[in-house]
Amino acid sequence: MTLRFIAKDPNTNGDNCPTVWVDEKSKDLIIQGWKADSATEQECLETGNSPENRDEWWNDFHSTIAEAVERGVKVRRARVVSEPLSEYIRYEHSCTFQNILAGEEVRWLPRRLASDLLLPGNDLWLFDNDLIRFGLFSGEGAFVGHTLSVDPDVSKNVSEAFESIWSRALPHDRYSI
Repeated sequence: MTLRFIAKDPNTNGDNCPTVWVDEKSKDLIIQGWKADSATEQECLETGNSPENRDEWWNDFHSTIAEAVERGVKVRRARVVSEPLSEYIRYEHSCTFQNILAGEEVRWLPRRLASDLLLPGNDLWLFDNDLIRFGLFSGEGAFVGHTLSVDPDVSKNVSEAFESIWSRALPHDRYSI
């Protein structure tokens, strides 16, 4: 598999920057995200970022997702979370309306309801049940890198795990914090 770099957020400090890549074979987009700093998290929690101020938060990531969804691509995000929620997960929850407005379907599964599920050991993006991008994080949650896999057995296992999570998880509008 060959990846071609497309773009990077010019306003990033370079640490876990938002970047977009394309898989030359499948033409799938691969998006590497960013982690908000504490000040951004706190502001979002205090102000309750809302759909009304879209110009303040809509970015290239949202546009990329919206364009993919417009083409008929289904984008689903499942979050398995420990309760009570950490401040960072509370922040993610408060900003999830942005993902939904871009066209993503988002569900939440409390970890206590996932005990009997076999789950991947890392966060990941699965593209077309073929390409997997595993995100690797430190113990403090800092992004340290990623690995890619096109192994059909791994793809099958990851896809089955995702579907088991998805079937139990609550849609965003039904998961209250």
